[in-house]
Amino acid sequence: MGVDKIWVLVERADGKVPPAALELLTRARDLATTVEAVAWGPDVAAVAAELGAYGAAAVLDAGDPGDALVGAPVAGAIAAAVALGNGPDAVLIAATYDGRDIAGRLSARLDRPVITNVVGLEADGDGLLSEHGIFGGTQVATARFTGAGPALFVVRPKSFSAEPGGGSEGAPQVRPLPSGDLGSTNTAAIVAHHAEERTGPKLDEADVVVSGGRGLGSADAYAMIDELAKLLGGAPGASRAIVDAGWVPYAYQVGQTGKTVKPTVYLACGISGATQHMVGMKNAKNIIAVNKDQDAPIFTVADLGIVGDVHKVLPKLIEALKARS
Repeated sequence: MGVDKIWVLVERADGKVPPAALELLTRARDLATTVEAVAWGPDVAAVAAELGAYGAAAVLDAGDPGDALVGAPVAGAIAAAVALGNGPDAVLIAATYDGRDIAGRLSARLDRPVITNVVGLEADGDGLLSEHGIFGGTQVATARFTGAGPALFVVRPKSFSAEPGGGSEGAPQVRPLPSGDLGSTNTAAIVAHHAEERTGPKLDEADVVVSGGRGLGSADAYAMIDELAKLLGGAPGASRAIVDAGWVPYAYQVGQTGKTVKPTVYLACGISGATQHMVGMKNAKNIIAVNKDQDAPIFTVADLGIVGDVHKVLPKLIEALKARS
């Protein structure tokens, strides 16, 4: 049965709708009678047609925060709508920096709990049942909201597939949300933006991801991962161990405390397969592991395992790819 109405929060990066928001819209339309998108920033109407194509019946404009932090105005606008009796039965929020900020503030304003690290959502009578990883992702717990007020879910990216469908002809109507109380944070503002430097696809959007771990032995050896990723048209990734060691930036980290990826091919090189890492990549369609330890946990999830030294296997693979090109 599901619920009557779900709101999906839609962040934008450089004016574009990120995949995480489209994944949530796709899942929401199977769980609710009505799905509406909550967006903010300049020219919300510019993305209305795309949101409608993924199932949004309407787009709710939470205003343009400008250089202010988005958490306070967006949470305030949603809380104001709920107070007026126009709120949803559930709110789906992607697990991003801004998403978590909004979720925490909204939880405080509505005096409602928030369930985080959600990896699955199912209809359960007239409500929703959530699945979320615990103990480093080794176990999956289920939860259900009770009491009056919207259910707040923070969902890990790549938990669902983004597929257009269920939308109406043309762009859905854009309606403004009421302005809410900003509280004591109305003077907080963003003073600088720092863009992540990269030459290939984004790590969490790439069809091919090549990740390196401590088995590489040194920071200099990570050059093989970079080169192999470029040859395959993919993105380089890393385990937490070498990020903590300072070999590569945090933006490269795949895992529970890093990025969740779901590529067509995931190549794990010198990665033992700690639970924290596998949470972020185990849903890849094809997993290839290279490790000299035949008992490494990574082989339990690998579709193809190569027992060997990465310093011998990767140069041969790079050589073969160069010969083909």
